Amino acid sequence: MGRRSSIGEEDLIEALSRVFRDTGYDGATLSSLSQETGLQRASLYHRFPGGKEQMAQEVLAATESWLAENLFELLKSDNPVDQRLQAMTRKLHKLYSGGKQACILNMLSSASDCDSPFAEAIKRIFKALIDALAALAEEGGFETSEARVRAERAIMLLHGSLVLSRGTGSQIPFERFLETLPDELLGPG
Repeated sequence: MGRRSSIGEEDLIEALSRVFRDTGYDGATLSSLSQETGLQRASLYHRFPGGKEQMAQEVLAATESWLAENLFELLKSDNPVDQRLQAMTRKLHKLYSGGKQACILNMLSSASDCDSPFAEAIKRIFKALIDALAALAEEGGFETSEARVRAERAIMLLHGSLVLSRGTGSQIPFERFLETLPDELLGPG
């Protein structure tokens, strides 16, 4: 099968994201990135002169943009809090392919290197996620400190459910998380 001579920007970033989500930064090889995108290594280097690190940075930037457009704006809408939360669970279901897809933030985080080139972006994205959910919990009637604790717990459960789903080969933990998210964030204390 011949290689494609070109690929659209959105498709390119999505293809790179799939590799990083499946194998992490260290596991992503130029061969696997080339194969997934359909581009020769030289074409990848031409498009990304900063190499694999630039590719991962652009995947993170695209993730941040997607979250801003698809989750954060949704959570700021005028719809009732419970409707926004339900809409968010549908978006999360789609984003993570029902629990089959790993989180790019997890896969680009390195336990041994807090000063990685991705650390600031990952911290910024996690903070934005927590802030958005905390604001929703505050709207739901919780004091600022309790809203923040609930938001942090929801993010921990989200990412833990993705790790557990991936590790067990079952989407049940992720599906269970989505079902319980409204109570976790807005239910009685």
